[in-house]
Amino acid sequence: MQNQNEGPITYDITNFTIREITEYGRAVRSMGWGASSMEEVAGRIVRYLYDTLINGETGERACALIRFFKTQAYEGLDDELKAFALNMLRENNFLPGMKCFTLLGTVGENEEWNLRGKSKGHKAIPLPSEEIVHQIPMMRNLIKQLGLSVQSVVKPDPALLLDMEQKTYGVFFVPEAFGSPYIPAQEEFAIPYGIKSVMGFGGMLPSQDIFVIIMFLKVPISRETADLFKNLSLNIKLAVLPFENTVFAHPGKVGH
Repeated sequence: MQNQNEGPITYDITNFTIREITEYGRAVRSMGWGASSMEEVAGRIVRYLYDTLINGETGERACALIRFFKTQAYEGLDDELKAFALNMLRENNFLPGMKCFTLLGTVGENEEWNLRGKSKGHKAIPLPSEEIVHQIPMMRNLIKQLGLSVQSVVKPDPALLLDMEQKTYGVFFVPEAFGSPYIPAQEEFAIPYGIKSVMGFGGMLPSQDIFVIIMFLKVPISRETADLFKNLSLNIKLAVLPFENTVFAHPGKVGH
């Protein structure tokens, strides 16, 4: 841990321990206070992680980009996001009750990465069927490493809800991003921005939707470090839980 003269306390992700993740958990749990939507809380959480995780050797931010996603029923999206999702489907059929992997919070090095409305390809990724998800390597592997089945994400079974909601989820981890089939846009993103490792963690809400934070790191991290972050999932869940029925911020506020 390093305490800078200005700004928040920062943490060296290359020397991370259970002590640091416990401190993160305490901070994250309070991020719902005074918020009016899950989108607002998601934005606070990714900004906090982005500002406080550093490369201990250089003192620079450890992440190039951090994003918070939540599966959301297509019917619960606004008109702009519905149109975005339908456009992504292309020749694939729309299915009633379709879930979309929806961007709620985003922060990063580029200006356009700090507003979800400016995302070119990830605002609302449609998940119409298990077959389609299996065709998206990163999505398929993320779901698998979290310890979920594709079916439980695309079409959750209410009979299994209690067991799934109380489960301890794993961590999506790509130790070497360069050349990985699970990290798309190698030439446009991973290589020019020096992405070394990628990890994701999250869980399931009572609504049967899942939430996931994905971190694109400019410093390589170990499996042991990545595994520590699964302990943060419950704290994030507690922060966003009060806003299950108020997912999006009002137009003109967060992310618009």
